Amino acid sequence: MSERWTLLIHGGAGSMRRGVFPAAEDIHCRTGLRRALDAGAAILAEGGDALDAVEAAVRVLEDDPGFNAGRGSVFTHEGVNELDAAVMRGSDRAAGAVTGVTRTRNPVSLARAVMERSPHVLLGGGGADRFSSEAGLEQVDPVWFRTEERWRQLEELKARGDKAFDVDMKYGTVGAVAVDRRGHVAAATSTGGLTAKRWGRIGDSPLIGAGTYADDRAAAVSATGAGEYFIRVGAAHEICARVRLTGEALQSASDAVTAEIAELGGKGGVIAVAPDGSAAWSFTTAGMFRGRISAGEDPVVAIYGDE
Repeated sequence: MSERWTLLIHGGAGSMRRGVFPAAEDIHCRTGLRRALDAGAAILAEGGDALDAVEAAVRVLEDDPGFNAGRGSVFTHEGVNELDAAVMRGSDRAAGAVTGVTRTRNPVSLARAVMERSPHVLLGGGGADRFSSEAGLEQVDPVWFRTEERWRQLEELKARGDKAFDVDMKYGTVGAVAVDRRGHVAAATSTGGLTAKRWGRIGDSPLIGAGTYADDRAAAVSATGAGEYFIRVGAAHEICARVRLTGEALQSASDAVTAEIAELGGKGGVIAVAPDGSAAWSFTTAGMFRGRISAGEDPVVAIYGDE
């Protein structure tokens, strides 16, 4: 067993600019990111599993109302919170995901339960809610997820008309990727989706290969951004494929895929880590809430593009 391990997290990509982004929100988000890093790092430092670490980190972000996942998720057009999440383990490419859940406090843990306690990969809507209850995961009244700021954002967007579409990812998806001391990688992603989303819209976060992917032969990846574009590119898998099949460096592969998405008209970012401990983040927006910690190194938390 190596002494090396690495954890990366993200809390969304968007238009955050130094001097423009409110100072109080800057502090709150940095504090939340640091708490998530601490939760995952505590597991990895003791020789724990990468999957346990990414789940722990994402649970912290899901409970933080400053991020668009779990508590603090955005509202659909109908005024409800519908939550998506996914996890994947690189050692055997086992995966689990949920979409449109409404009562599970920590959707990332429900995604893991789907992976470990069902024969399926992806469950949605009422079926996912029933599975969650039967599996004994913590259930909450939907009001748990509500914040007044998210409700204000919904009303503001709806006031712009039926064709209004939420492309401001300032409070986006959360995710984590890790490599543990055994050299195994894992990824986890969780989101509330887009403000005023309609018709059961599903983004890239719960789709294995689009917003979430892990393969010990390449890397673990979690994405955030304009999900429709990440789906079309198969972003997370594409990064892993470039690394595995061509030997491309992880940073180069991440930059190439985010650039391809930008060429198609989408914005966002990714975090990635490989079994050898190399790590990358790449984004085409002004900023991305992000953090990194490795064995023997001080944690890094950042928001803006110049950090």
